[in-house]
This record gives sequence, structure tokens and C-alpha cells, in this order.
Amino acid sequence: MRYAEDHKAQTHQRILHEAAARFRRDGIGATGLQPLMKALGLTHGGFYAHFKSKDDLVEKALRCAVDQLDEARAARLAGDVSAETFIDMYLAPEHRDEPEKGCPLPTMSSELGQRGQPSEITDELINRMLSTLEAGMSAGQGASDKSVMIMSGLVGALVLARSAKDPQLAEHILQTTREQLKQQIINA
Repeated sequence: MRYAEDHKAQTHQRILHEAAARFRRDGIGATGLQPLMKALGLTHGGFYAHFKSKDDLVEKALRCAVDQLDEARAARLAGDVSAETFIDMYLAPEHRDEPEKGCPLPTMSSELGQRGQPSEITDELINRMLSTLEAGMSAGQGASDKSVMIMSGLVGALVLARSAKDPQLAEHILQTTREQLKQQIINA
């Protein structure tokens, strides 16, 4: 059977999109190559026609996840975003409940650190989030430090809310963190 000229490129993209979703939802370690490929109707051996290793896939899937975030943000919002709006979006119940569509930092950053494989893409995403927060705050003394604290609170609250079994506790974590972080901006 003959494949279309762009079949390999399309398959490569399918693998990237599926891996980006699974890494964000399940984590890197919990995502096996064989189940990943099987979910796409592909063989485990076919993986190596597209990627050198799982580490190669992780890096490329992380880039894919960041690109997907950019596309989703552009579709929802035009122009600059206030820090308050960013906080509301990040700590939304939908972001908590759909990690496969969200920011990779809450799921992937700790694993990358534990594996001793920090990524330049993670640095890029962190710096972009910090810039978005800083741009959305009134330029005052300590805005840079405050944006680091806010971003740490965002990622940490999302991790905790996702790990809570009690839905009321999970919502309480998001709501309280949203309010407290926005209060930090007001008191800037």
C-alpha cells in the first residue's frame, strides 16, 4: 500500500500531539512508548522512525505543548492580558480538570528536574509566563520578584488542586489562591 507524500510528517505530528497530551495528563514516567503508539494504531518499532529516543520525544512534545498553549491563548484572548485575567484563566476549574490541554509545568517540570533533564523550553515557558504577569501588573518596585511568587503560587495551587480527591477541597485551593494572588497585585 502506498502512503501519501506527507504521511510520515502527519504521523510524526500525531505522535507529538498524543505524547504532549499524555505527558501533561499522566506524566513522563507513566507514559510508555508502547501504549502511546498503540493508541495511535502504530507499532512500537515505528516510533524510532520518528524519534531517536523517549528523551527526544519529551523535548519535542514539550515544544508542541507550548505551541498548543500559544494557539489556545491567541484564540481566546487578543492582545495583552491583565495579571488578574491570567490568574483566573490559570486557576480555572477547566485547567485543573483537563491537564492534557493545559500548561505542562504542573505535571512535567518536577519530573524533568528529578530526571536531571531541565529543558530550555521550560525556561522559555517560565520566562514567558513571568513576562505576561509583569506586563499585566502596574510597573512598580519588585514587580519581577512578585511575578515569580505569583507564578510559583499558580503552578503549586494547580498541582495541589489536581491531587486533592475531595472536589470541595480542590475548588477551595483554586479559589483561595486566586483571591490571594490577585490581592498581591492590588497591594503592589
